[in-house]
Amino acid sequence: MRTPAQTRQIVLASRPQGWPTPENFRLETVDLPAPAEGQVVVANHVMSVDPYMRGRMNDVKSYVPPFQVDRPLDGSAVGEVVASASPDVHVGQIVLHGLGWREHAVVPAAAVTVVDATAAPESAYLGVLGMTGLTAYAGLMAAARFRPGDTVFVSGAAGAVGSLVGQIAKLSGAARVIGSAGSPAKVARLRELGFDEAFNYHDGPVRDLLRAAAPDGIDVYFDNVGGDHLEAAIDSLTTGGRVCLCGAISQYNSTEPPAAPRNLALAIGKELTLQGFLVGGHRKLMPEFHAKVVGWLADGSLRWDETVREGLDAAPQAFIDLLAGANTGKMVVRL
Repeated sequence: MRTPAQTRQIVLASRPQGWPTPENFRLETVDLPAPAEGQVVVANHVMSVDPYMRGRMNDVKSYVPPFQVDRPLDGSAVGEVVASASPDVHVGQIVLHGLGWREHAVVPAAAVTVVDATAAPESAYLGVLGMTGLTAYAGLMAAARFRPGDTVFVSGAAGAVGSLVGQIAKLSGAARVIGSAGSPAKVARLRELGFDEAFNYHDGPVRDLLRAAAPDGIDVYFDNVGGDHLEAAIDSLTTGGRVCLCGAISQYNSTEPPAAPRNLALAIGKELTLQGFLVGGHRKLMPEFHAKVVGWLADGSLRWDETVREGLDAAPQAFIDLLAGANTGKMVVRL
């Protein structure tokens, strides 16, 4: 494959106020430089859009730097090396790296990971075999300190992380797994994936729906949503219950301060643990995670879903739709 003289990229045109709109993004054509010593040029095949990216669009201090206006966005991508100035990474190899949102990327060779595209689809390394999968595994095992016999509640359970959390819990000996999702089709899919109970959070107060699904309470809550889901979980958690605070997608586009869980005082008497979680601190679990997940995928006991959009032009709307819950499983953009 020839290296083109130019490529296309998506930049942040302006910072969203509330929900992102297409006007917050801009598609640009830019010159593509040759790789300097120690660099490679990657033709991206598939890129990820993820909820955490919404936080990076705000100009606030966080665990990762914010995106800069008039600069390209970034995120995980998989593609083929089309030019290399490194002895360690060769033309033709398929690599995972962090410069998505563009059709070609110039990347330090030390910042790419060669993946085996014959063992799994390329997009799997953005999802079930990548940071998404590790987030599910480490969040459940390390942050929530899962134990066989636990009853587990997962919010946003039809999403990329949530759908894996529920399955991993069942495969690891959970007594029961309950999931919430935003449509009848997603609820049906959770049941197909082995969730014992699932409910559509639009059908009533989450607290009531969770009580009906788990009348004896829950031991673990994996939080992808925050808000009313977290409040409902605190109400249903048993003494010594554990919460993995992984995401709060219900609040990412809020322009007003969210109401804190009104029942937070229950955490005192119940001796609850609410554990914030970032996957970057748990990379040491990757070998353990891979060993288990590869086996589960091989025997068909772990399944993963994707929602695929086509073309770089579609990436902004794919991201907006992700925040609105239009995806089942991992949202990716094929370039």
